[in-house]
Amino acid sequence: MIPSIHRQGNSTLGLLHYLYGKGTLEEHVDPHLVASFDHMAPDPGRAPAATKKDLAHLLDQPLHLLDADQRPEQHVWHCSVRAAPDDPILTDEQWADIARRIVAATGIDPGDGAGCRWAAVRHADDHIHIIATLVREDGRRPDHHRSGKRAQAEARLIEADYNLHRVTPGDGTAAKRTTSAERHKAERLGWDRAAREELRETVRRAVAGAASTNEFLERLTDAGLLVRTRVLPSGDVQGYKVALPGDRNGDKEPIYYAGSTLAPDLSLPRIQARFTTDSTPPGTADSERPERSTASSAPAAARRTTAHAAWAAVLVLDHNSDDGSAAAQIAATGEVLDALAKTSALHTRNELRQAAREFERASRSHTRAEFRHAQDLRRAARDLVHSGPAFGRGEDGAGTAMVLDTLVFLAIAAAHWHAQRQHAQQAEAARRAAAHLRAAYEQAAAEPLTALRERGRRIAPSLRHHHATTVRAALPELADTVLAEPGWDALAATLADATQAGHNPQVLLAEAAARGELGTADSISDVLVWRLRRMADLPAYAPAPEPTRASRLTARQAMAPRLATPSASHAPRR
Repeated sequence: MIPSIHRQGNSTLGLLHYLYGKGTLEEHVDPHLVASFDHMAPDPGRAPAATKKDLAHLLDQPLHLLDADQRPEQHVWHCSVRAAPDDPILTDEQWADIARRIVAATGIDPGDGAGCRWAAVRHADDHIHIIATLVREDGRRPDHHRSGKRAQAEARLIEADYNLHRVTPGDGTAAKRTTSAERHKAERLGWDRAAREELRETVRRAVAGAASTNEFLERLTDAGLLVRTRVLPSGDVQGYKVALPGDRNGDKEPIYYAGSTLAPDLSLPRIQARFTTDSTPPGTADSERPERSTASSAPAAARRTTAHAAWAAVLVLDHNSDDGSAAAQIAATGEVLDALAKTSALHTRNELRQAAREFERASRSHTRAEFRHAQDLRRAARDLVHSGPAFGRGEDGAGTAMVLDTLVFLAIAAAHWHAQRQHAQQAEAARRAAAHLRAAYEQAAAEPLTALRERGRRIAPSLRHHHATTVRAALPELADTVLAEPGWDALAATLADATQAGHNPQVLLAEAAARGELGTADSISDVLVWRLRRMADLPAYAPAPEPTRASRLTARQAMAPRLATPSASHAPRR
């Protein structure tokens, strides 16, 4: 249940016209009163003799008892209370009780007998609107300071009492919600989303990996947005606004949104803080990070680099390091997800976009992010953007699976970090993002894992037995589970590749398992495959090699004795 305190107004009658009207899209059905300050207020919706003017006059009476210079100009208090989509439809009596609890909790009508006059109007199944006059019966102003937070706290109690969907408590760092007027406009124009939401996502993608203000602004223009900047006399850019070309007001002028109104971390100063770099060379806590990748294409190389940077971020979060560093890793992870969604193949794009949208909430908290600690992730996001789109096949498709496997663990680590600090909304958002990342991983990993499993099945039985012995020696507690999984074939192929590349497979496997978080994996063997291939710098995509002429001759020679011996069905008759 979500209560929203709207901006104070100066016309009680004007708001009543809206509440009892048909709505922008005629979505208001059967508007009527469910509760009021004295249980006797006239209802213009169902009482034939009552008018909206009658109700407005009744609510405003305390206002007119004051001298003109004592009356507050913005005297109309407005609060909407909306149930979750999966909540049951509440009765008028239940909504009346909820309205009384909200006005009491916010200080509008605390129950002392001299509160403000108010009325609750219901014109849809899932929400009510409460309108009140901000002058008490005794002529004083109500104590409604921080009424939004007080309403939210009461809503959590209402959810428990009515067994409704539990909304995680907020901390004031969420992006501003889309207004009903913005949603209705989007529906009227046939847009999938409101302008505010479209702009927010486009700006976030422009931020991903950007290294300067000019690059950021150029990306906004390249994305098709209208951009206005505020420039200081020194020539430095102080702020920016963006608009969609088709989003116009009544005078046919573009409707601009400042970055800070899209989300708290999209103001220009907050964006510029991400450009900070330290004096040390780019590095990572992941000691085995290779200097160059075996991946042959730019998208594949960018994904391998991202996998290494993401794993380094997992280690930072798991080791409970400095909060500023951890917050920076989480915020930069949001940039990586935005960049990955922008450059992903079609079959993973929808899930990745959903993951990026969910993680957007997880990337923002009251903990100040020290971005100098997260430059590896920001460079990875930049590499993803500049490497161009991946086709989702071959090396870049397998590279996508590799980085998604790591990002699932990074999202889980972010959820744990937030949960430990009581950041409920951020933790829940990170968990939702992890679910979308898992779905994207399954789509991206299907082809490369199939190829690896096919290779594993072709390994000679004696060699498979040798690799199974390696698994038992390196992972005595997990071996039975790993060897029984369908992914064991792919792991066997990967152990063979690691051995051929000169690695000690037992040591490598033990180190990969020691990285932790295997308990949350759907397939331990699949996770180990990607960790081994990343740690040993093996090609992410390794299909079965085409048979060479020499191998075909060898096969024929091996088959020669069998071909020389006639089968029973072709034995000569005596």
